[in-house]
Amino acid sequence: MTAWSDTRARGRRLTRRWSKRWREAPGGVRILGALAFYLFLAIVIPSAPVARIMAPQSGWANVLSEEIGIYVLMAIGLNVVVGQAGMLDLGYVAFFAVGGYSMALLATRHHFGFWLILPLGIAIAALAGLALGAPTLRLRGDYLAIVTLGFGLIISQAAINFHFTGGAQGVSAIPHPPSIGHISWLTYGVINFKPYWYLVLAGIFLAVWVVRRLESSRVGRAWTAIREDEDAAELMGVPTYKFRLWAFAIGAAVGGAGGVLFAAQANHIDPTIFSYNVSILVLAAVVLGGSGNLAGVILGGFMVAWLPERFRGFDKYRVLVFGVALVVTMIFRPEGLLPSRRRRAELEDTDLAGGGLGEALLPAELEALDMEPES
Repeated sequence: MTAWSDTRARGRRLTRRWSKRWREAPGGVRILGALAFYLFLAIVIPSAPVARIMAPQSGWANVLSEEIGIYVLMAIGLNVVVGQAGMLDLGYVAFFAVGGYSMALLATRHHFGFWLILPLGIAIAALAGLALGAPTLRLRGDYLAIVTLGFGLIISQAAINFHFTGGAQGVSAIPHPPSIGHISWLTYGVINFKPYWYLVLAGIFLAVWVVRRLESSRVGRAWTAIREDEDAAELMGVPTYKFRLWAFAIGAAVGGAGGVLFAAQANHIDPTIFSYNVSILVLAAVVLGGSGNLAGVILGGFMVAWLPERFRGFDKYRVLVFGVALVVTMIFRPEGLLPSRRRRAELEDTDLAGGGLGEALLPAELEALDMEPES
């Protein structure tokens, strides 16, 4: 046990050292490093040698674009709500469904193009987030979780009952995105899945860029203050309701983008795709990877989507193996695979348990917000 503790301590020291070097690196170096990383994801990850290792019994490119990429994108969106603003959302699949049905209905009924539907689907999902958040974000904790759970179930049931959504049969013959010229990696069809991976990867890149910008802005610091102690933040002049509503709308917009990209690739959607299990899996990705840490939730989304495919050879026992892997991970890494520094400190420092850490850090966060108390 001591050897295991020493190994964990050395790993954490090494992680912190490299994280510090990365944060202190010049902006140009970090941009080049990020571009190199995305080129690696675009070129190396879909390759055949990687496919034989990662998913020998599945179509690896299809798994990347339709499952891993979509779960990573949704985990980024849910992390805004859960990890940054501190609100428990159990109905996140509703925004995924709104984006998916926006793509399906606007493309098949009104013949809109994909590049027009994509921003429209994001906007419609954001409006759905505002519509849900406006009357419910006065609630907190378990009450908010129950309301969001109900919203997710309502959307799923409405998709079954309404005729314009296709009912239980859903919507078929959803057109693929238009191909760009005669470039093979931008030709969308039903056989080659790599172009969809590049499209989803571009969506992830854009979502990461936006969320990173928000984290380091006044909005991100407000979310941190609300997450640590909402009452204290409000007393110090932070308009908590407004910033919680912003978090809900932004998280919903990212989920809607995932729904549009999924429907454009799947060619068919129905209500069974948007089940309650999707919300739980995305929430598991956020917690597993490290709530509040963007790199962690990306890793969590990858693990949640990839593990069931990797264990496909176990047939009906693969879900059991997947569950055991999650439980073991949470036992040995309760703070997540790549936790934020604050989350790691909360679990390591027993003296600060029960909210002490939030009280110690909150004044600095509020000072950074540069807000005046409301009169």
